[in-house]
Amino acid sequence: MNSTIASSREREQRFREMYDASYIDLLRFVRRRVHPTHAEDVVGEVMLVAWRRLDDVPADLVGSRAWLFGVARNILQNTRRREDRHDAVAVRLADGLHRPADAGELPDLVAHRADIAAAWPRLSALHQEAIALSVLDGLTAPEAAVVLGISSTAFRLRLSRARRTLRRHVESTTADVRLSGGLASDRSPR
Repeated sequence: MNSTIASSREREQRFREMYDASYIDLLRFVRRRVHPTHAEDVVGEVMLVAWRRLDDVPADLVGSRAWLFGVARNILQNTRRREDRHDAVAVRLADGLHRPADAGELPDLVAHRADIAAAWPRLSALHQEAIALSVLDGLTAPEAAVVLGISSTAFRLRLSRARRTLRRHVESTTADVRLSGGLASDRSPR
C-alpha cells in the first residue's frame, strides 16, 4: 500500500477518534455561549480548523479536547468582534439553574439554586467564564488554562477569585431577601 494512502487513513482515523471523544462536550460548551441554533455551525467550524491543522492538535484525547475548546472560544470571540459586540462571554445557566426541581429535592437546594441564579449576572464575564469552564464544562485547571491561553496558576487564581465573588454575591442576595422578607425576584435589579 502506498505510504501516502496509509498516512491519510491514519490522519482520518485520528480525526474521527478526536471528533467522537469531543463532539458532545464541545457542542454543550458552545450552546452555553451562542443561540442553540448556531451551535452546530460553530462546532463544524471548529472541526474544520482541527482537520486543517491536525498536525498542531495534541495527540492525546485530553489535550486535543482542551485544544478544541480553545479553538471554539477563539471562533466565538472573532464572531463577536465582527458583529461589533464587545460583550464578554455570557454563560447560559438557565438549563442548569431554572429546571424544575425533582420531587425528592430539598427546598433548601432549590432556594440555593435560586440564590446562585440571582447572583450569577452580578459576576464579571471573566468570573462567569472561569466557573463555567470548571463546573459546567468539567475542565481541569490545566485544560481550562489552555482554553484561555493562560497558565494553570493564573487560571486557579482566577477561579478562586470567581468562587469567592460568587459566594459573596449569594450571601448578599440571601441577606437582602431575609431583610426584605420576600423573594429575590421581588427586589429591583441592581
